[in-house]
Amino acid sequence: MRHRSGLRGVCMLMTATLLAGCSDVSHIGHSLFGKTTPIVTGYIGTVVADEPRAALVGRDVLVHGGNAADAAAAVGMALAVTLPSRASLGGGGACLVRRQGEAPQAFSFLPAASATDASSPLPATRPAAMPMTPRGLFTMQLRYGSVEFADLIGPSVQLARSGATVSRVLAQDIAAVHTALFADEAARTVFARADGTPLQNGDALIQPRLASFLERMGNVGVGDLYNGALGGIFVEGANRAGGGLDRASLRKALPIQSAPLRLARDGVTAYFLPPPADGGLGAAAAFNGDGSAQGAVALWRQEARAGLSSEALLAAARTLVTQGGAKGGVLPPLPASTSFVVTDRQGGMVACALTDNNLFGTGRMAVGTGVLLAAAPGRYPAPLLSAALLMRRNTPVAALASSGQNDAADALARAARAVLAHSALPRDGEGRVNASLCDGDTCHGETDPRGGGLSVGSFNN
Repeated sequence: MRHRSGLRGVCMLMTATLLAGCSDVSHIGHSLFGKTTPIVTGYIGTVVADEPRAALVGRDVLVHGGNAADAAAAVGMALAVTLPSRASLGGGGACLVRRQGEAPQAFSFLPAASATDASSPLPATRPAAMPMTPRGLFTMQLRYGSVEFADLIGPSVQLARSGATVSRVLAQDIAAVHTALFADEAARTVFARADGTPLQNGDALIQPRLASFLERMGNVGVGDLYNGALGGIFVEGANRAGGGLDRASLRKALPIQSAPLRLARDGVTAYFLPPPADGGLGAAAAFNGDGSAQGAVALWRQEARAGLSSEALLAAARTLVTQGGAKGGVLPPLPASTSFVVTDRQGGMVACALTDNNLFGTGRMAVGTGVLLAAAPGRYPAPLLSAALLMRRNTPVAALASSGQNDAADALARAARAVLAHSALPRDGEGRVNASLCDGDTCHGETDPRGGGLSVGSFNN
């Protein structure tokens, strides 16, 4: 893993627009999966995710000296290999990030819409979203990470090329939609056994095209997907699959860094994802009052706020939350998502939620790339992406993130309240919460035992 030094004086956050890979790194002679030295021992932090192999990738980053932002970026990229049904490279998400001594920040990189490309001879039979996950994770890690992003892509390349074990959650996702999914030849090749039946828990998931795509991003830089030749390859492949993308929209699709929603209660300051990730708004409203998170989001979505700045959205969200949200109101069935949290030994914290805007997105892959295309915004109701960081003065209390369709935000609010009450995290309802719970200088992870996730880390001996 190659550590960065002095990078932020040279490459400010605005360079994420070009993602040109600026760097002044020096090599310290080790990589994540090679013969590595030095190894961090003692307390290293925690990684909790819905998919076990991705959680282990994050732990390896912590063991080899990376911080929470480094590990979170590696987990997000690994999920694109091990859980593409909910977190493909073609999708997006939102994260909360905190570094010791600094107030948390939010990064929103939701799957973005493409402008209609009238010049394309290929019809948009299955409109796709812009791939925001690589750009979003890169931007977050550029601001808060400590190593080269390329080093964090390496484990994903290896998983895609050598094969990842199909987890229980991925096997369930494939089984749920395999009839429609296998209508796409590229998807069928990846997610079906040789006899045409769906891959099962414990099978090998091998994705050579995705490995090559990831490897090129690692070698040339993430900017190649948005401003370079890889972007042209991706758009052409997406449009051959009916995605209806255009390169101008791809270049302009940028993550948003903003302040989170902030609430104080019982001596603890809680930071929630702000809009446009409105699951954070719902969780904040339910945490602050006695209404339902789903009801608060339903009320929020009744009003059109397109074109508002992030500051204006945050102000409107604060007003709704402080007024108590809503006791009633429901949302239509919402798309699937996945979540993970990371803490490190320096007091860093990250909580993220990712989505494809539909289970397996459009159900099609960008031809020749191995990348599942997320569904374009507006084709389905927006998912609830929910995450929170809890602090007592400058001391971490908890990092929380949730999934579970309509119950995700309510589950997060219940978990945050349980943390304040020093009680066990509730495990009822459809929501699933991943948590890192802290006591002084150390944290321990918890994942919902009803799911197939994994909590790893804490101590390395």
